[in-house]
Amino acid sequence: MSHSTKSGRPFACRLGRTGMSLRLGDHLTMLSHSRLKCRSVCNVTSLKPRHASSVQATRDVNSAVNAIVAYSQQDGPYSASSSGPLANVSIAIKDNICTQSLPTTCSSRMLESFTSPFDATVVSLISRAGAGIVGKTNCDEFGMGSLNIHSAHGPVVNPFGLGSGERRSAGGSSGGSAAAVAAGICDAALGTDTGGSVRLPASYCGVVGLKPSYGIISRWGVVSFADSLDCVGVLAKDVSTVRRVHSTIAVYDPRDPTAAPPHVRDAAAQSYADRLNLVESSSLAGLRVGVPQEYFPTELQSSVVESVRRVLDALRARGATLVPVSLPSTPYALSAYYVISSAEASSNLARYDGIEYGFRAEPPPGANLTKTANVYAHTRSQGFGKEVQRRTLLGTYALSADAFENYFLQAQRVRNMIKSDFNRVFRVPNALLSSRSHPVEDGVDVLLHPSAIQTAPPLPDGADGSPTDSSSLDTYVQDVLTVPASLAGLPAMNVPAGRGADGWPIGVSVVGQWGSDELVLKVGEVIEGCTPKLF
Repeated sequence: MSHSTKSGRPFACRLGRTGMSLRLGDHLTMLSHSRLKCRSVCNVTSLKPRHASSVQATRDVNSAVNAIVAYSQQDGPYSASSSGPLANVSIAIKDNICTQSLPTTCSSRMLESFTSPFDATVVSLISRAGAGIVGKTNCDEFGMGSLNIHSAHGPVVNPFGLGSGERRSAGGSSGGSAAAVAAGICDAALGTDTGGSVRLPASYCGVVGLKPSYGIISRWGVVSFADSLDCVGVLAKDVSTVRRVHSTIAVYDPRDPTAAPPHVRDAAAQSYADRLNLVESSSLAGLRVGVPQEYFPTELQSSVVESVRRVLDALRARGATLVPVSLPSTPYALSAYYVISSAEASSNLARYDGIEYGFRAEPPPGANLTKTANVYAHTRSQGFGKEVQRRTLLGTYALSADAFENYFLQAQRVRNMIKSDFNRVFRVPNALLSSRSHPVEDGVDVLLHPSAIQTAPPLPDGADGSPTDSSSLDTYVQDVLTVPASLAGLPAMNVPAGRGADGWPIGVSVVGQWGSDELVLKVGEVIEGCTPKLF
């Protein structure tokens, strides 16, 4: 079976500053002062029709955005069926989700020749439901990134506005999945969300992106980045398609040790049954929408604020009650996230040593081979990209004896504070808590906030392949508004909310209590009906 991949010539990446100034802590300074090489895709002035009717037309579209890195065979094992709940729905799969008949590289040289011997649970479920798998989508290496520029396949170009020749980021790490949907290459796509990797690309590309409640969708067959944070998410152009895919894959899987058991799922569904009725009617009377004040920093673009206000006004006009809330631990979320996720990543990526499987770099002649660490170092230095190396080093340090208490355990304490903040403001108690509290009468049903502090940032202008300095911390603050829901394991969905002053998409996020995925989807549908279509 042959697979087609897209990559281009090297070019230098240079990121503009966002102006966000947060206390990320001394540990994040380890991530700065770096250089990065990427590979570009073809520069075009126009896209083919959104829904390509032929394989060649689809590949022509992809040559502009570099979203698909491996195509499925026509009439192969991943062909669409005419029956089933996802009959004839075309779906693309992120390159860190295992597929038996397509390579799974995680956009890394370390796994450049790896093909899984099995399909991930989510891949098996959508295949049995009748969906056709288009191929594998580009992503940041092992899911580490917010702009989809840390990929062995080169950066993903945001398809929105390519007609003007403007090259902007598609967001990361699931940028290929979002770009594939926005460009019309597929009807929906699966991505993974660790700290915003589905919602941020969805916001930048103007599509719907859902991160489910942690443990609702099986992670079996998903290459781990941070086990306590990773979720399989769904992206599509509308909420109804997201719901169809989500309903198909949101089933209990006993092979996933982090899966929420059926009785907990049922308890969460029952607790929100009456809230769903509030969204079924034309009036939203009785629905309480929380607006967290910490999610509107001064660095937020004014056009983003205006879009969020329009959505809030539309919900209020339909009878919803807007409630200002405070989540005081939010300013510490980003620091805690990078400590926890990097620590877990350093543990998960220890398996890539060049001995068992994957890429192997032979030590040079005369190298000291008396220690196994020296043998591993050659493979890991060449197989991992700079971003993965940075986070692995940060995570290893956070888990060291000298730093464990001050960094890792402290980050876990912050995480518990963030969870408590959310549980305090939601009306319905968290179904995961062993001791159930009573409903909070003045609590809210959902939260609503901007998905990103800005519209999609531009991709670097360099085309000669020479590296340029970049301010690394700028890339990390892209997730500042999405990380808290990830740390708490809550369902959150980006919904397009119009365009910014520059004409590029803006998204708002709907966040619910654990297990309230269907309520989040229903509120998202209401917002979808109140905002202008982008496509």
